[in-house]
Amino acid sequence: MRAARGRRGAGAGARVFEGDLFTAVPAGLRGRVDVLIANVPYVPTGDLGLLPPEARLHEARPALDGGADGLDVLRRVVAEAPRWLAPGGSLLFETSERQAPAALAVTGAAGLVALEIRQEDLDATVVTATRH
Repeated sequence: MRAARGRRGAGAGARVFEGDLFTAVPAGLRGRVDVLIANVPYVPTGDLGLLPPEARLHEARPALDGGADGLDVLRRVVAEAPRWLAPGGSLLFETSERQAPAALAVTGAAGLVALEIRQEDLDATVVTATRH
């Protein structure tokens, strides 16, 4: 994946870094990140064939495939996140309602305090995991 370092966020003065997880993030930000948003794939490999055609046929497999239980990439993010987050900083990610208990356990094992937020009308589950 090509990294675009230091691109400015739209109107917010934010800087955006692209790369394989934390590889594109400048080391000087370690321990200083207030909000970390991770759009991790969370579909278990065995369930990819059950996705609607618009996702299954038109999305890149790495954007969907979360490994055997759907949490492989999340585990990689959570393993590194505490080193990058500032005290009180939060990691936010979407998961499925079915996987939320396991995702909460993964974040808790990394020392993050997690909260599941369920948005019924959007059928969305987001986890906010905070470093204390």
